[in-house]
Amino acid sequence: MMDSQHIGIVGAGTMGRGIAIACLASGFRVTLSDQQESALSAASNFIHEQLDIAHSKGKLSAEQTQSAHTALRTDSSLHIHADAAIVIESIVEDRDAKAALFAQLEKTVAPNAIVATNTSSISINALSASLDHPARFLGIHFFNPAHIMKLVEIIPSLRTESTTIARALEFAKQLGKTPIVVEDVPGFLVNRVARNYYVEAQRIALERAASIEQIDRLMEAAGFRMGPFRLMDLIGVDTNLAVTKSIYEQYFYEPRYQPTRLQQAYVDAGLHGRKSGRGFYSYRSDGQ
Repeated sequence: MMDSQHIGIVGAGTMGRGIAIACLASGFRVTLSDQQESALSAASNFIHEQLDIAHSKGKLSAEQTQSAHTALRTDSSLHIHADAAIVIESIVEDRDAKAALFAQLEKTVAPNAIVATNTSSISINALSASLDHPARFLGIHFFNPAHIMKLVEIIPSLRTESTTIARALEFAKQLGKTPIVVEDVPGFLVNRVARNYYVEAQRIALERAASIEQIDRLMEAAGFRMGPFRLMDLIGVDTNLAVTKSIYEQYFYEPRYQPTRLQQAYVDAGLHGRKSGRGFYSYRSDGQ
Protein backbone atom coordinates (compact mmCIF):
# COMPACT_ATOMS: atom_id res chain seq x y z
CA MET A 1 0.00 0.00 0.00
CA MET A 2 1.37 3.40 -1.01
CA ASP A 3 2.43 5.81 1.76
CA SER A 4 1.94 9.45 0.76
CA GLN A 5 4.63 10.54 3.24
CA HIS A 6 7.25 8.15 1.89
CA ILE A 7 9.75 9.39 -0.71
CA GLY A 8 12.20 6.98 -2.32
CA ILE A 9 15.52 8.11 -3.78
CA VAL A 10 17.76 5.94 -5.94
CA GLY A 11 21.39 7.05 -6.01
CA ALA A 12 23.35 8.17 -2.94
CA GLY A 13 25.61 10.66 -4.68
CA THR A 14 25.71 14.42 -4.30
CA MET A 15 22.22 15.05 -5.63
CA GLY A 16 20.56 12.04 -4.03
CA ARG A 17 21.75 12.95 -0.55
CA GLY A 18 20.73 16.59 -1.04
CA ILE A 19 17.22 15.61 -2.10
CA ALA A 20 17.02 13.28 0.90
CA ILE A 21 17.90 16.12 3.29
CA ALA A 22 15.25 18.37 1.73
CA CYS A 23 12.61 15.67 2.13
CA LEU A 24 13.59 14.73 5.69
CA ALA A 25 13.65 18.37 6.80
CA SER A 26 10.10 18.72 5.46
CA GLY A 27 8.78 15.80 7.47
CA PHE A 28 8.84 13.03 4.88
CA ARG A 29 9.98 9.47 5.47
CA VAL A 30 12.89 8.76 3.14
CA THR A 31 14.36 5.56 1.76
CA LEU A 32 17.69 5.89 -0.02
CA SER A 33 19.15 3.09 -2.13
CA ASP A 34 22.42 2.59 -3.94
CA GLN A 35 24.25 -0.48 -5.23
CA GLN A 36 27.41 0.58 -3.41
CA GLU A 37 27.34 0.15 0.36
CA SER A 38 30.22 2.62 0.72
CA ALA A 39 28.16 5.29 -1.05
CA LEU A 40 25.22 4.63 1.28
CA SER A 41 27.42 4.87 4.35
CA ALA A 42 28.98 8.15 3.22
CA ALA A 43 25.58 9.57 2.28
CA SER A 44 24.02 8.58 5.61
CA ASN A 45 26.82 10.25 7.56
CA PHE A 46 26.52 13.40 5.46
CA ILE A 47 22.73 13.56 5.80
CA HIS A 48 22.79 13.19 9.59
CA GLU A 49 25.55 15.79 9.84
CA GLN A 50 23.61 18.28 7.72
CA LEU A 51 20.45 17.76 9.76
CA ASP A 52 22.40 18.57 12.93
CA ILE A 53 23.83 21.68 11.25
CA ALA A 54 20.31 22.77 10.30
CA HIS A 55 19.28 22.36 13.94
CA SER A 56 22.29 24.35 15.18
CA LYS A 57 21.31 27.19 12.83
CA GLY A 58 17.75 27.20 14.11
CA LYS A 59 16.25 25.88 10.88
CA LEU A 60 14.94 22.73 12.55
CA SER A 61 13.65 22.27 16.09
CA ALA A 62 15.08 19.53 18.30
CA GLU A 63 11.92 17.48 17.72
CA GLN A 64 12.05 17.95 13.95
CA THR A 65 15.72 17.00 13.90
CA GLN A 66 15.17 13.84 15.90
CA SER A 67 12.23 12.84 13.71
CA ALA A 68 14.29 13.46 10.58
CA HIS A 69 17.16 11.33 11.87
CA THR A 70 14.84 8.38 12.50
CA ALA A 71 12.93 8.81 9.23
CA LEU A 72 15.87 7.78 7.03
CA ARG A 73 16.44 4.20 5.87
CA THR A 74 19.13 3.03 3.49
CA ASP A 75 19.54 -0.22 1.58
CA SER A 76 21.15 -1.60 -1.56
CA SER A 77 17.82 -3.10 -2.70
CA LEU A 78 15.13 -1.25 -4.65
CA HIS A 79 12.47 -3.08 -2.64
CA ILE A 80 12.98 -0.52 0.12
CA HIS A 81 10.90 1.83 -2.05
CA ALA A 82 7.95 -0.54 -2.48
CA ASP A 83 5.35 1.69 -0.79
CA ALA A 84 6.81 5.11 -1.71
CA ALA A 85 4.48 7.72 -3.20
CA ILE A 86 7.29 9.19 -5.30
CA VAL A 87 10.55 7.52 -6.30
CA ILE A 88 13.23 9.84 -7.66
CA GLU A 89 16.11 8.47 -9.72
CA SER A 90 19.42 10.29 -9.21
CA ILE A 91 22.06 8.01 -10.69
CA VAL A 92 24.76 8.55 -13.32
CA GLU A 93 23.81 10.81 -16.25
CA ASP A 94 23.51 7.96 -18.75
CA ARG A 95 20.36 7.15 -20.70
CA ASP A 96 20.89 3.38 -20.87
CA ALA A 97 21.67 3.14 -17.14
CA LYS A 98 18.54 5.10 -16.28
CA ALA A 99 16.36 3.04 -18.64
CA ALA A 100 17.60 -0.18 -17.04
CA LEU A 101 16.81 1.18 -13.58
CA PHE A 102 13.29 2.29 -14.55
CA ALA A 103 12.55 -1.19 -15.87
CA GLN A 104 13.35 -2.56 -12.42
CA LEU A 105 11.51 0.20 -10.57
CA GLU A 106 8.29 -0.36 -12.48
CA LYS A 107 8.23 -3.91 -11.17
CA THR A 108 8.90 -2.76 -7.60
CA VAL A 109 6.96 0.41 -6.78
CA ALA A 110 3.27 0.84 -5.99
CA PRO A 111 0.90 1.07 -9.00
CA ASN A 112 0.05 4.72 -8.32
CA ALA A 113 3.55 5.85 -7.39
CA ILE A 114 5.22 8.58 -9.40
CA VAL A 115 8.49 7.48 -10.97
CA ALA A 116 10.69 10.53 -11.54
CA THR A 117 14.14 11.35 -12.83
CA ASN A 118 16.47 14.06 -11.60
CA THR A 119 18.31 14.14 -14.94
CA SER A 120 19.95 17.43 -15.86
CA SER A 121 19.79 17.03 -19.62
CA ILE A 122 18.48 13.70 -20.94
CA SER A 123 15.17 13.88 -22.81
CA ILE A 124 12.17 12.99 -20.64
CA ASN A 125 10.30 11.82 -23.75
CA ALA A 126 13.18 9.51 -24.65
CA LEU A 127 13.34 8.07 -21.13
CA SER A 128 9.58 7.54 -21.07
CA ALA A 129 9.54 5.62 -24.36
CA SER A 130 10.52 2.28 -22.83
CA LEU A 131 8.27 2.52 -19.76
CA ASP A 132 5.18 0.38 -19.32
CA HIS A 133 3.43 3.19 -17.44
CA PRO A 134 4.68 6.51 -18.88
CA ALA A 135 1.67 8.46 -17.60
CA ARG A 136 3.15 8.49 -14.08
CA PHE A 137 6.65 9.45 -15.20
CA LEU A 138 8.25 12.91 -15.38
CA GLY A 139 11.35 14.87 -14.52
CA ILE A 140 11.77 16.49 -11.09
CA HIS A 141 15.05 18.34 -11.47
CA PHE A 142 16.67 19.75 -8.33
CA PHE A 143 19.73 21.99 -8.29
CA ASN A 144 22.89 21.48 -6.27
CA PRO A 145 22.89 21.72 -3.28
CA ALA A 146 19.38 20.30 -3.43
CA HIS A 147 18.55 20.97 0.23
CA ILE A 148 19.37 24.67 -0.19
CA MET A 149 18.51 25.72 -3.75
CA LYS A 150 14.85 26.73 -4.09
CA LEU A 151 14.19 26.16 -7.78
CA VAL A 152 12.88 22.81 -9.02
CA GLU A 153 12.12 22.12 -12.68
CA ILE A 154 9.10 19.88 -13.36
CA ILE A 155 9.42 18.36 -16.84
CA PRO A 156 6.54 16.24 -18.18
CA SER A 157 6.81 14.03 -21.24
CA LEU A 158 4.17 14.05 -23.96
CA ARG A 159 2.55 11.09 -22.18
CA THR A 160 2.62 12.36 -18.59
CA GLU A 161 -0.85 12.67 -17.04
CA SER A 162 -1.95 16.05 -15.69
CA THR A 163 -2.55 14.48 -12.26
CA THR A 164 1.11 13.39 -12.16
CA ILE A 165 2.22 16.96 -12.89
CA ALA A 166 -0.11 18.32 -10.20
CA ARG A 167 1.23 15.86 -7.60
CA ALA A 168 4.84 16.72 -8.48
CA LEU A 169 4.13 20.43 -8.12
CA GLU A 170 2.48 19.90 -4.75
CA PHE A 171 5.41 17.77 -3.57
CA ALA A 172 7.92 20.47 -4.52
CA LYS A 173 5.86 23.09 -2.70
CA GLN A 174 5.76 20.89 0.41
CA LEU A 175 9.56 20.99 0.36
CA GLY A 176 9.43 24.79 0.36
CA LYS A 177 10.70 24.89 -3.22
CA THR A 178 9.73 27.09 -6.15
CA PRO A 179 8.62 24.68 -8.91
CA ILE A 180 8.27 25.63 -12.57
CA VAL A 181 6.88 23.45 -15.34
CA VAL A 182 9.34 23.31 -18.23
CA GLU A 183 9.08 21.84 -21.72
CA ASP A 184 11.20 18.82 -22.56
CA VAL A 185 13.94 20.58 -24.53
CA PRO A 186 17.68 19.80 -24.25
CA GLY A 187 18.99 21.15 -20.94
CA PHE A 188 15.45 22.18 -20.00
CA LEU A 189 15.64 25.84 -18.91
CA VAL A 190 18.42 26.48 -16.41
CA ASN A 191 21.06 24.10 -17.74
CA ARG A 192 20.56 25.33 -21.28
CA VAL A 193 21.20 28.92 -20.19
CA ALA A 194 24.06 27.84 -17.91
CA ARG A 195 26.06 26.20 -20.71
CA ASN A 196 27.14 29.65 -21.86
CA TYR A 197 28.29 30.50 -18.33
CA TYR A 198 30.50 27.43 -18.10
CA VAL A 199 31.69 26.98 -21.67
CA GLU A 200 32.53 30.63 -22.38
CA ALA A 201 34.48 30.84 -19.10
CA GLN A 202 36.55 27.84 -20.19
CA ARG A 203 37.22 29.39 -23.60
CA ILE A 204 38.42 32.59 -21.95
CA ALA A 205 40.78 30.57 -19.75
CA LEU A 206 42.06 28.58 -22.75
CA GLU A 207 42.75 31.82 -24.60
CA ARG A 208 44.65 33.05 -21.51
CA ALA A 209 42.58 36.23 -21.53
CA ALA A 210 42.15 35.68 -17.77
CA SER A 211 43.04 32.99 -15.25
CA ILE A 212 40.53 30.64 -13.68
CA GLU A 213 40.80 32.52 -10.38
CA GLN A 214 40.34 35.91 -12.08
CA ILE A 215 37.27 34.75 -13.99
CA ASP A 216 35.64 33.46 -10.80
CA ARG A 217 36.46 36.63 -8.84
CA LEU A 218 35.12 38.86 -11.60
CA MET A 219 31.86 36.94 -11.96
CA GLU A 220 31.33 36.87 -8.19
CA ALA A 221 32.04 40.61 -8.04
CA ALA A 222 29.43 41.06 -10.79
CA GLY A 223 26.82 39.47 -8.51
CA PHE A 224 26.96 35.75 -9.25
CA ARG A 225 26.94 33.68 -6.08
CA MET A 226 29.70 31.43 -7.42
CA GLY A 227 32.09 31.78 -10.32
CA PRO A 228 31.80 29.19 -13.11
CA PHE A 229 34.85 27.14 -12.08
CA ARG A 230 33.92 27.04 -8.38
CA LEU A 231 30.42 26.00 -9.41
CA MET A 232 31.70 23.24 -11.69
CA ASP A 233 33.80 21.93 -8.79
CA LEU A 234 30.70 21.91 -6.58
CA ILE A 235 28.51 20.15 -9.14
CA GLY A 236 31.27 17.77 -10.20
CA VAL A 237 33.48 18.52 -13.20
CA ASP A 238 32.64 15.11 -14.67
CA THR A 239 28.90 15.60 -14.15
CA ASN A 240 29.02 19.07 -15.65
CA LEU A 241 30.89 17.78 -18.70
CA ALA A 242 28.39 14.94 -19.18
CA VAL A 243 25.54 17.46 -19.20
CA THR A 244 27.35 19.71 -21.69
CA LYS A 245 28.03 16.75 -24.00
CA SER A 246 24.39 15.65 -23.79
CA ILE A 247 23.06 19.12 -24.66
CA TYR A 248 25.64 19.51 -27.45
CA GLU A 249 24.55 16.21 -29.03
CA GLN A 250 20.82 16.94 -28.66
CA TYR A 251 21.25 20.29 -30.40
CA PHE A 252 22.93 18.48 -33.31
CA TYR A 253 26.42 19.70 -32.40
CA GLU A 254 25.66 23.40 -32.40
CA PRO A 255 29.06 25.13 -31.84
CA ARG A 256 27.94 27.35 -28.96
CA TYR A 257 27.38 24.24 -26.79
CA GLN A 258 30.62 22.47 -27.75
CA PRO A 259 32.56 21.13 -24.72
CA THR A 260 36.16 22.24 -24.28
CA ARG A 261 39.38 20.26 -24.07
CA LEU A 262 40.09 22.00 -20.75
CA GLN A 263 37.21 20.34 -18.92
CA GLN A 264 37.85 17.03 -20.66
CA ALA A 265 41.48 17.09 -19.47
CA TYR A 266 40.40 17.57 -15.84
CA VAL A 267 37.92 14.70 -16.10
CA ASP A 268 40.51 12.43 -17.73
CA ALA A 269 42.90 13.22 -14.86
CA GLY A 270 40.28 12.31 -12.25
CA LEU A 271 40.06 15.90 -10.99
CA HIS A 272 36.30 15.96 -10.49
CA GLY A 273 36.00 18.81 -8.01
CA ARG A 274 35.10 18.80 -4.34
CA LYS A 275 34.05 15.15 -4.30
CA SER A 276 37.52 14.02 -5.43
CA GLY A 277 39.43 16.55 -3.33
CA ARG A 278 40.64 18.50 -6.33
CA GLY A 279 39.20 20.04 -9.47
CA PHE A 280 39.93 23.53 -10.69
CA TYR A 281 40.75 24.16 -7.00
CA SER A 282 42.13 21.95 -4.24
CA TYR A 283 40.00 21.01 -1.21
CA ARG A 284 40.56 19.71 2.28
CA SER A 285 38.80 16.59 3.54
CA ASP A 286 35.92 18.79 4.75
CA GLY A 287 35.36 20.11 1.22
CA GLN A 288 36.71 23.59 1.91
